[in-house]
Amino acid sequence: MSGARVLVVEHQENAGIGLFGERIAAQGVVLETVGPDAGAEVPASLDGYDGLIVLGGSMGPTDDGDAPWLPATRRLLVEGVARGVPTLGICLGAQLLVTATGGRVREAVAGPEVGLHTVSFAADAAGDPLFDGLAASDAVAVQWHYLEAGELPAGARLLASSGPCRNQAFRIGEAAWGVQFHPEALGGTARDWVDEDRQGLVDLGLAEDAVVDEVLAAEPELRRVWGAVADRFAALAEAQVRATSAPASA
Repeated sequence: MSGARVLVVEHQENAGIGLFGERIAAQGVVLETVGPDAGAEVPASLDGYDGLIVLGGSMGPTDDGDAPWLPATRRLLVEGVARGVPTLGICLGAQLLVTATGGRVREAVAGPEVGLHTVSFAADAAGDPLFDGLAASDAVAVQWHYLEAGELPAGARLLASSGPCRNQAFRIGEAAWGVQFHPEALGGTARDWVDEDRQGLVDLGLAEDAVVDEVLAAEPELRRVWGAVADRFAALAEAQVRATSAPASA
């Protein structure tokens, strides 16, 4: 066992940690899930945790009236950035990270991205602690967003883009990342989201079965690419344990 503990903020049950959780847990990292459907409140701080993952959801990053746990989640994201705790915001989680740190979220200018899409990583991703292995390459990922990070906070480092959405992956500070896509999602999740978002697919002219089948066909590649990223996040959480437990130098 690594001894690392990662806090997972889940906004709704059908948007769980999926593949990412499988791979992180396989490394011996303990995942503690909080949120309305998990039956546990978002804690006031990251004390006792070695990582933070904030998942996606159908609400917006400032819909506090409908989702009253969002202010506490934004505070945790700010804390993660400030303390250098390995932090990952996925889709809504990325939008919350941007909102909490001085950036701006807007409706997707080029329209929603739904289903399987390609994300292009910049050469500048080389050396990044989480995405180094994807520098200067393209990767397929599940997308499901109607909003986007329109303006990143000052000092953020852009790591990946797509044609419709410039800010697909970015890093804030030393150890906080946001991704607009869903590295945790596989075919089962895509089916759940189709069931929830039927009218959205009609509006976009997308066939439900085609969206799900495309994701299912890509599962081996999704597992290979994003499973490796999950392994890297687990390693960062393990390194955080070592860093925080090391005796202070004289």
